[in-house]
Amino acid sequence: MADPSSYRPKPGEIPDSPGVYRFRDEHRRVIYVGKAKSLRQRLANYFQDLASLHPRTRTMVTTAASVEWTVVSTEVEALQLEYSWIKEFDPRFNVKYRDDKSYPYLAVTMNEEFPRVQVMRGQKRKGVRYFGPYGHAWAIRDTVDLLLRVFPVRTCSAGVFKNAARTGRPCLLGYIGKCSAPCVDRVSADEHRDLAEDFCDFMAGRTGAYIRRLEQQMTQAAEEMEYERAARLRDDIGALKKAMEKSAVVLADATDADLIAVAEDELEAAVQIFHVRGGRVRGQRGWVTDKVEEITTGALVEHALQQLYGEEKGDSVPKEVLVPALPDPVEPVQEWLAERRGSGVSLRIPQRGDKKALMETVQRNAQQALVLHKTKRASDLTTRSRALEEIAEALDLDSAPLRIECYDISHLQGDDVVASMVVFEDGLQRKSEYRRFQIKGFAGQDDVRSMHEVISRRFRRYLAEKEKTGEWVDDLPEEGTAENGLKDDDGRPKKFAYPPQLVVVDGGQPQVAAAKKALDELGIDDIAVCGLAKRLEEVWLPDDDDPVVLPRTSEGLYLLQRVRDEAHRFAITYQRTKRGQRFRSSPLDDVPGLGDTRKQALLKHFGSLKKLRSATIDQICEVPGIGRKTAETIAVALAQAAPAAPAVNTATGEIMDEEEPGTTGSGGAPVTAGAPDERRGQET
Repeated sequence: MADPSSYRPKPGEIPDSPGVYRFRDEHRRVIYVGKAKSLRQRLANYFQDLASLHPRTRTMVTTAASVEWTVVSTEVEALQLEYSWIKEFDPRFNVKYRDDKSYPYLAVTMNEEFPRVQVMRGQKRKGVRYFGPYGHAWAIRDTVDLLLRVFPVRTCSAGVFKNAARTGRPCLLGYIGKCSAPCVDRVSADEHRDLAEDFCDFMAGRTGAYIRRLEQQMTQAAEEMEYERAARLRDDIGALKKAMEKSAVVLADATDADLIAVAEDELEAAVQIFHVRGGRVRGQRGWVTDKVEEITTGALVEHALQQLYGEEKGDSVPKEVLVPALPDPVEPVQEWLAERRGSGVSLRIPQRGDKKALMETVQRNAQQALVLHKTKRASDLTTRSRALEEIAEALDLDSAPLRIECYDISHLQGDDVVASMVVFEDGLQRKSEYRRFQIKGFAGQDDVRSMHEVISRRFRRYLAEKEKTGEWVDDLPEEGTAENGLKDDDGRPKKFAYPPQLVVVDGGQPQVAAAKKALDELGIDDIAVCGLAKRLEEVWLPDDDDPVVLPRTSEGLYLLQRVRDEAHRFAITYQRTKRGQRFRSSPLDDVPGLGDTRKQALLKHFGSLKKLRSATIDQICEVPGIGRKTAETIAVALAQAAPAAPAVNTATGEIMDEEEPGTTGSGGAPVTAGAPDERRGQET
């Protein structure tokens, strides 16, 4: 625990101007980012008597080891820089609203030739129009099912679409009239795009004019005695009205607005947001945050606005934002919102009428969300704390292991040997810090040597990070210095910059001994090591002949099992990915200077590797970008390569002709199946 007076700047060093400041811990990791109208006055508040500070502010300033700042010209610039740094550094003590779920959106991929309607979660993509968020994915599917009879837009995946185009037969939705079947040219790309535009207009709230137009068409069809067409239009109008009834009118003046409400206590705050478009509630979402310091409701609103609109532009920022309290000062925030939208934005507190009544509803939702969160978290915090205390007691640790790293080795009969590293902090997964390794020191199957190599590589990089920050002055082993290829540490999350209190290995006494030996060779003696053996779920410690047996009902054992199982899952997923990549290899990979573009051109020109292998050099030269010398090299490489085993359709067992690597056989089943790549973690 640091003494804030040890790094307190001299009063004359801090400028009396707007700016953004950063607190860093002893590992140079940014732990808090803030902005101030006057840096001198704001920073002085952190260096008071510790007893007078908010409990979490006191924890922050005693965790920090230094403070630095950047001067800006205006408060708007300070707001923008603060948001950018919070996104970049992910400081642990900042107000960060956590979604209580990953909210689904109704998305229309207008960036594709044939736009597709689908459910999407996660980060928004350029060129895609989003509607929502919705509370449940089934709510989106119900709405889409009603609208497809009126706007028969494509909903199928790219694979299904290509397969239908290849066979000339649409999917089931095409046959029942819920897709216009652009895959088989029933409509042109322009006609299908018009349907998608109409769909988006309806979802955006421009419903009245469209329904009136359908009613006129229905009346006209009835007058012309086209009764079947009139009946179909009648049913379309009924489907649209039913979809509209799912979202009741809450504001009679067809307002586009977002309403933000905050419920808070001394330690936490819950935020609820209602998205109103065309007078109807089109989406709802909620967040919960810890309050790191004494913070006003207006400041909480400001942070919510940053997170809500920091990545948005244009119409995604509404003309009107209604809040329970205004940030102080409000002008920079309004100016920032106007820049995001491209026109003026009204940020205000509703005083009367429908908007005030709706704000009260949003406020009740926020209060209920806070109560529910506290009920859940009380149980979770108690359980996690008990689990960490039980582990500390069983392993005879000085304190609870707040950061646990677990390692596992995976291979298939000695091939594609890989390892995983997963991280749990405060008993919860920290997936952004997962890492994966390829075993490089030797070939073959040896879990003990593999574990020694992985632990050595991970902690050599940790020592290299300490050396760069001046925390470690002893000479590093030559191998560790050679492996150090990391960039300068500027507070950003690094691969191996943060040490654990406990290392867990998947295995028994041999694996634990290998991990301990690796740490001893590096001179690290302040990190505990244990292993969890699968057979009897025994916990092994270094140099102990007998394992530690935790009760089956122990929360500590359950947490260790979760950590071990997650490491195993992460390792085996990566190993399957590597194996799949090896199976999908091609003789063309060995041709020097032949990149992916020309490989694809060759396979597209000849249709398959089998036909390419039987082609002459002159025929290969006909492919754009392939010269005679390259063609000769390709022919030699294909002649020397042994013919691949017959490809098999895994769905039917049918032996297929040799096809392009990575394609699918008839029926859509993969010819060669590999596990999907793990999205989190970095290869080392």
